[in-house]
Amino acid sequence: MAKVLIVDDSASMRQMTEIILKGAGHEVVQAVDGSDGLTKLTADVTVVVSDYNMPNMNGVEFITAVRSGPVNSAVPIIMLTTESEDDKKRAGKEAGATAWVTKPINRDNLLGVIDKVTATLDF
Repeated sequence: MAKVLIVDDSASMRQMTEIILKGAGHEVVQAVDGSDGLTKLTADVTVVVSDYNMPNMNGVEFITAVRSGPVNSAVPIIMLTTESEDDKKRAGKEAGATAWVTKPINRDNLLGVIDKVTATLDF
């Protein structure tokens, strides 16, 4: 199973996402915003699930920092957000988002996207 880093400023959203992921057998690490996420992104994280709207460092800024950083810069990053506007999706894609999932969380959809983005990974 995957080691998933959840980056979201909402404690309830992190908990709900963690319950879904742990229920599917994944290991979970939580971060309260993009800055915290950068400190918790380790080489053994196999996928990141990040919100778009967060204080201190939003999701696009977080992705940009991950993609240009020294640790795990190629990790798949799934944006899990209420945002669905094309310009925001485009900004996420240009920053390096691997996939985009809109809230509210649909368990099967989220797990399906995680399976898809991790299918080619060897962990």
